[in-house]
Amino acid sequence: MTGTRTDVHEPPRPGTVRLTQYAHGGGCACKIPPGELEEIVAGLTAPRTPGVAAGDLLVGIEAGDDAAVVRLPGGAGARAAVATADFFTPVVDDPYDWGRIAAANALSDVYAMGGTPLVAVNLLCWPREVLPLDLAREVLRGGTDVASAAGCAVAGGHSVDDPEPKYGMAVTGTVDPDRLLRNDAGRPGTPLSLTKPLGLGVLNNLHKTTGEAVPQAVETMVALNRDAALAALAAGAVCATDVTGFGLLGHLYKLARASDVTAVVDSAAVPFLDGAREAARAGHISGGTRRNLEWVTPHTDFGDTDDLTRLLLADAQTSGGLLVAGEIPGAPVVGELVPAGPHRLVVR
Repeated sequence: MTGTRTDVHEPPRPGTVRLTQYAHGGGCACKIPPGELEEIVAGLTAPRTPGVAAGDLLVGIEAGDDAAVVRLPGGAGARAAVATADFFTPVVDDPYDWGRIAAANALSDVYAMGGTPLVAVNLLCWPREVLPLDLAREVLRGGTDVASAAGCAVAGGHSVDDPEPKYGMAVTGTVDPDRLLRNDAGRPGTPLSLTKPLGLGVLNNLHKTTGEAVPQAVETMVALNRDAALAALAAGAVCATDVTGFGLLGHLYKLARASDVTAVVDSAAVPFLDGAREAARAGHISGGTRRNLEWVTPHTDFGDTDDLTRLLLADAQTSGGLLVAGEIPGAPVVGELVPAGPHRLVVR
């Protein structure tokens, strides 16, 4: 009996692949919802590590900050180490751009603490019998190029054969322990500055759904938060976080709760990428965005804010900007911290 076999999968040719179609979610919108994540980690305080003195762990799990920080030995003037890891499913179809975005996003956690990244290792999950390995090489090349631009070495990493592609980095950096940016240091009377416009989530979902290129979103996501972090430190800021998968409202809620303040958002002052509002009106809202909004709603006074604006303020960002308690050059002031009230968030 002769014929053509139909049970052999032919890998797609490079250049014809839409990576976003191989993932159930995209970018930071694929994170475990914040409420569920807090249930998972509740009570998970690690026992004291032998050889690490009490107080040497400067930032741990307690406030849900962007990275862990531990004081290095050396006495007065010693630096502290910053450690973080971040990876996610494809947010764009171009493998090189995906690599660049994922690296910028992972490095952002170090910048959000006021630190400088030193070395990164790759985290790669790849369906090796489904997608060409040439695409994986392009992903890694994109990550390496962005890390190199940040002055951060890339030294190997870890790979797993996985049904769904995922990529990111574990990053180690250093920081001055006396000049940390942390999410539990907010004080009433401090303005809030946002260093990148919102709308990345809805524009990425537009791209995933239609294949339409959104270059302004890619340009925003690959931009490092290095200069924003330096500007925050120069301005004397001590409180910041980056805006990623939990959206502006989700990350701001965590900051306000950790700092025991209320955060007031001036929705008219929040910048959005061109086309973001139109994409939201067309229904390109990710499930992650809707879960973000559901999580913060019980803690938020929305006043007469319309539903579309609420969703955009909760939009799940990938490699978004820094949200800084303080004024920094070139970044719009989008609200302020005030004494704690009946709600952690107020949107006007």
